[in-house]
Amino acid sequence: MRAPASTGAGRTLRAIASPSIPTHPAWPTAVAAPCHGVRDLAFTRDPRGHDAMTDTGKTVLLVEDNEDNRIVYSTILRHFGYRVMEALNGEEGIAKARAEKPDLILMDISIPIIDGWEATQVLKHDPKTNDIPIIALTAHALASDREKAMEVGCDGYLAKPCEPRAVVAEVQRFLGKPGVATQGASAGEGAGA
Repeated sequence: MRAPASTGAGRTLRAIASPSIPTHPAWPTAVAAPCHGVRDLAFTRDPRGHDAMTDTGKTVLLVEDNEDNRIVYSTILRHFGYRVMEALNGEEGIAKARAEKPDLILMDISIPIIDGWEATQVLKHDPKTNDIPIIALTAHALASDREKAMEVGCDGYLAKPCEPRAVVAEVQRFLGKPGVATQGASAGEGAGA
């Protein structure tokens, strides 16, 4: 469904209709048509004519083969101002990480071609990508899975199903919140040190 032209919208996006997706008064309004758990959302613009999102300048690579998960997580990350690149398998994730140098990687573990464990190891052993934080985002939810994620080089771990706001909180833990200085920028820089 598309929003009326008078709203300034026109982009349509498919997202999971779930009560677990957080809402916020600053979020863009949406026109929705329910369809068995899936909605088509047409986001409007704020009164200044801009998307109601702030660009943090930070890029997240989402390596995820499930389309619904990609839609939900990329939508909320974009809303919070992160640029999002997507990869559907480990091989594509490795290639995009090397070529684009994202600020953070969300890595599903059960992905085709090269699984997330191996893709993480490859990236952490590559001097060009070993400094990129990688958060495992996986349905592997046992304590031993969390330990394995840390052993292969993951910097964080989220078990699915995962609330979208928990994904944003974990990304913000590594990259900072929009408009807030990161630890490196606030630790004495510019304070006459």
